Amino acid sequence: MNTVYEKVTQRIIEQLQEGVVPWRKPWKGQSAANWITQKPYRGINRLLLDGGEYISFKQCSEHNGKVKKGAKSNFIVFWKWYEKEIDKDGEITVEKLPVLRYYNVFHIDDCEGIESRVKWSENNVRNASIDEVIHDYINSQNISLKTVTGSNKAYYRPSDDSVLLPDIKQFKDTSSYYSVVLHELIHSTGNKARLDRIRSTAFASEEYSIEELVAEIGSSMLMSELGIEQPDTFENSVSYINSWIEVLQSDSRMIITAASRAEKAVEMILGKGVYEDAE
Repeated sequence: MNTVYEKVTQRIIEQLQEGVVPWRKPWKGQSAANWITQKPYRGINRLLLDGGEYISFKQCSEHNGKVKKGAKSNFIVFWKWYEKEIDKDGEITVEKLPVLRYYNVFHIDDCEGIESRVKWSENNVRNASIDEVIHDYINSQNISLKTVTGSNKAYYRPSDDSVLLPDIKQFKDTSSYYSVVLHELIHSTGNKARLDRIRSTAFASEEYSIEELVAEIGSSMLMSELGIEQPDTFENSVSYINSWIEVLQSDSRMIITAASRAEKAVEMILGKGVYEDAE
């Protein structure tokens, strides 16, 4: 691989080719987290790892553990900042530039002598009501959520900052309904007054593709955060999977950009603030 971007993109494409959509997880479970800090991984690392606790080979050894023979590692990415001198008309300035790097980690199930540090308590039970989350977000942001009975479309309209949806009765189940609602609310975070992310709505443009991927990943992240079973409507759709393979093959940076933007959108909707790209 020439770049970390290409390495990540190839991994995501491989999953898609196996029929797995990494941002759609139709089950409930523990998020992927760092064994040492117990902090959940963010951004693209959510898509690269299955649920559970992870540790590096060095960390495992330092804690008197041992990686099992034949265990397969997973890689995660992080941003490393470098200082670079820039000559501007004879004046030397120093700029900090982010460079994407990666390292390998192992699931603790693939290690001997390493026990889970998860302390199960009420804090591990996701009990936030999705209706409360939606209500708090749209009210704090003055977004209009409109139901159009009989409509066959769901979309976010930037011109009047509104989300328009078919009636909930038109969906086959509530999880499908909430998946669509959250998808459109993720779009709303891109409004100029919020994260100022939406640049073009021209169908099939690169910005349109990135924004749709942001909404896809973001809505899935939200449903996972809230402990809501996700619909598997698209899991076996060959056309759906092939369309994303084609999009990702056209731009190796797209998936990382989309995952980072999705993470920030999720934090905004949950009212946790906007975070920088994280491990």
